[in-house]
Amino acid sequence: MATHQAPPQVPPHGGDWHPADIVAALRKAGWSLRRLSAHHGYMPGQLSAAINRPWPKGERLIAAAIGVAPETIWPSRWAVRAEREASLSPRARAHRARRQALAVNSPPSPSSTSLDGAA
Repeated sequence: MATHQAPPQVPPHGGDWHPADIVAALRKAGWSLRRLSAHHGYMPGQLSAAINRPWPKGERLIAAAIGVAPETIWPSRWAVRAEREASLSPRARAHRARRQALAVNSPPSPSSTSLDGAA
């Protein structure tokens, strides 16, 4: 009997998650990279760019689908961003927070969406 395990919060080596772990966590959540990309209006597979290259918006979409913070999946990328964020003025920080809140909406569960558009 298989047991369900949550995605790893910190890899054994303490760095970024392995790309296969990210894809596996998406699949456990009921998503594929192609389907998640299409769901958010991107070309199928476009979110796969965030797996191998820094792309903050794509990273946030993937992390939201998995149910963890992007900082958990890519700590090396987000540590650099946190340092940059600390150097911003309060006004710039507030503007960035508003823009990010508008950019990312939590995706609905795959079971509640239909690929053919019928309800």
